[in-house]
Amino acid sequence: MYTSMTTVFLAVAVGLAVTMIANVVTTMYLHRALSHRALTLRPPVEQVCRFVVWITTGIRPRQWVAVHRKHHAFTDVEGDPHSPVLHGWVTVQLKNVAMYRREANDPETVAKYARDIPETRLDRVLYDHALLGLAVGIGVLVAVFGWKVGLLAAFVHLNLYLGGSAAVNAIGHHFGRRPYANTAGNLQWLALLTAGEGLHNNHHAAPTSARLSHRWFEIDPGWWVIKTLTWFRLARVRLSSPKLATPARTPVRA
Repeated sequence: MYTSMTTVFLAVAVGLAVTMIANVVTTMYLHRALSHRALTLRPPVEQVCRFVVWITTGIRPRQWVAVHRKHHAFTDVEGDPHSPVLHGWVTVQLKNVAMYRREANDPETVAKYARDIPETRLDRVLYDHALLGLAVGIGVLVAVFGWKVGLLAAFVHLNLYLGGSAAVNAIGHHFGRRPYANTAGNLQWLALLTAGEGLHNNHHAAPTSARLSHRWFEIDPGWWVIKTLTWFRLARVRLSSPKLATPARTPVRA
């Protein structure tokens, strides 16, 4: 019994750690750097992020970028790939993966919204093979922690990552504070779980900002990582302060 409980607790802890890493590279690399060009990563850091995305999520960056940019182009109106305003937040929470895959597999969407991210030879040889990347990631967990902990940790990570990503699209466009005049909401608890992505109203107000926290009481873990990288000159932030695309409902006090 003791051994079984220890296995479960260790697997949950490892799964949480892997999800945190995946969320950081998702928000920093896929979202803020690639999709919005809010920051530039040095090539070694970018390659590390690319590899980590591959083994923890299997995501093809150009597809993720295309779907996200289309979401911004048609936020909560017809054409949005995953709007809870159109489909209901429960539907988006439960079917977010299917909605994403449908749009990501549309060559017209990718060609239009990710034209600046061409397919490379390395993509064709390695990174476009999502199942291989996930197999490598699971293999690492099994090799390090054993098959029981490794497989259970992978299961925990899968559910936490997909659930958190869906929540940003579903709950983040239905609930939360709206200091800016857009349809997204700020949810601090969700931001803590997704490395800052839960500050979604702020993001839609200033999509080119590398920092998603606009007020002193808002916490953006992804920004802490970005700021640390800038100290070592491994990243460069595009704008020193948010450039608002939608106005604030009340004065902003940083």
